[in-house]
Amino acid sequence: MQYTIEAPERLTQTIKLPASKSISNRALVIYALSGGSVLPENLSDCDDTEVMIRALRDMPEEINIKAAGTAMRFMTAYLSVLDGHCHTLTGTERMKHRPIGLLANALRHLGADISYLGEEGFPPLRIRGQELQGGLLEIPGNVSSQYISALLMIGPVLKNGLTLRLTGSIISRPYIDLTLSVMHQFGAEAEWTDIDTIQVAPVPYKERSYYIESDWSAASYWYEMMALSQNEDDEVRLEGLMDGSRQGDSSVRYIFSLLGVKTTFGTTEPGKPTTVTLRRNGHRVPRLDYNFVNSPDLAQTFVVCCAVMGVPFHFRGLSTLKIKETDRIKALKTEMRKLGFVLSEGDGTELIWSGERCEPDLEPGIDTYEDHRMALAFAPAAFRIRGLKINQPQVVSKSYPRYWDDLEAAGFCIMHN
Repeated sequence: MQYTIEAPERLTQTIKLPASKSISNRALVIYALSGGSVLPENLSDCDDTEVMIRALRDMPEEINIKAAGTAMRFMTAYLSVLDGHCHTLTGTERMKHRPIGLLANALRHLGADISYLGEEGFPPLRIRGQELQGGLLEIPGNVSSQYISALLMIGPVLKNGLTLRLTGSIISRPYIDLTLSVMHQFGAEAEWTDIDTIQVAPVPYKERSYYIESDWSAASYWYEMMALSQNEDDEVRLEGLMDGSRQGDSSVRYIFSLLGVKTTFGTTEPGKPTTVTLRRNGHRVPRLDYNFVNSPDLAQTFVVCCAVMGVPFHFRGLSTLKIKETDRIKALKTEMRKLGFVLSEGDGTELIWSGERCEPDLEPGIDTYEDHRMALAFAPAAFRIRGLKINQPQVVSKSYPRYWDDLEAAGFCIMHN
C-alpha cells in the first residue's frame, strides 16, 4: 500500500489526540498488579496498548505482543511475579532481534525463572511466575528506560521491595519519572533517594480510578505541520494535553518554539486536560543543536522538519534509535537522501545535517520499515515537497491509528495507490 500526500493551503483544525500509550501501558500493568476491577479511563486505542489489554485479559499460554516493544519489556517483568503461571512471550520477527537480555538477567538476579526459546538474550521467552524476594539491583542507566520502568513497576509486589541503582550515565530520565508518577497515583512508595538510586517499598498498590491524558508524541507531528505550513494565520488546536505533563515528549513545545511555533494552554491547572493552541510566531533559529537523550522518540520529527525548513542541525543522544522498531539512524539517512538531504551520523549516536544536498528522487516514496514514527514524521513534509509518497502507511496504527483520518479532516488530500 502507498499513500500520496498533498498538504492543504490552510491549516486550521481542532484535533482530539490519542491518549498517551506510554501512560496507558504503565497504568495497565499497575492496574493488573493492584488486582483492579476497573480499567483506567481513556486508554490509548493503538496497537501497543491493544496487545497489552488482550494479554492481561486473556492470559493465553502463548502471548504474542507482535511489534510492541513496551509490551515485551513490561510483560516480561509482570509475568515473572505472577505466581503459579507459566507463559511463552513472543512477537514479530523484528521483535525476536530486539535485545531483552539485560532485563531478563536483572529479573533472574531477583530470582525470576526465565529461559530463552531461541537466541540467547532475545525473545521468545518462557517465564514461570513466582514470588520474588527483591532487594538491591544494579543495572546500567544508559539502557532503554523501559527496562528500568519494568523493574520499578513490580517493586511494590516484591517481598523486600526494590532498591534500584543505575550505574553510569542515565538516559531518558523523564520516562523513569513518568513511571514513578503513575506508581504514586496507585499508592506506591517509590522515590529517588540519591542521584542514581530509586527505593521502592514493599507496599502493595491500591485500586483506584485513573484517567489517561493525551499523547505529546502524537502532538509533535502537528507542531511539525505548523512549522512547515507557510500561512501566517494557520492555527491548530490539540485537545486533552496537560501543562506540567510528566511525559518526556512534552518538551516538544519548547523545542518547536525555536522553529517558530507558539504554544498557548487553555488552562495551566495541574493535572487537568486542556486544549493547546498552536500558532506561528514568525521567528526561528538559523541552526538547531539539541540533545535528545531524554526524548529520543522526537528525533525523527525534528530531523525531517529542520532539513525541510533548511535549518542545519546537530542532534545528540540518539543511541537507543538503533534498537527501536528499526535502526532509525540508518532509516533516516536513507529516506532523507530520497528528499535530497545528506545526513551523517557522527559517532553513531548523532545525526548531523550541515546543509549538504544531493539530487532528490523525482517522486520520492518514503519507506517506513514497519516503524510508525517514520510515517508519522515524514507525512508533514508534504507542505514543502509535492507528490510525497508514504509506503506501508498503515504502520501508524502502532501509536496513532486515526492519523490519516485526522489529516484528511485538516484538509490533506490522501490518494491511495
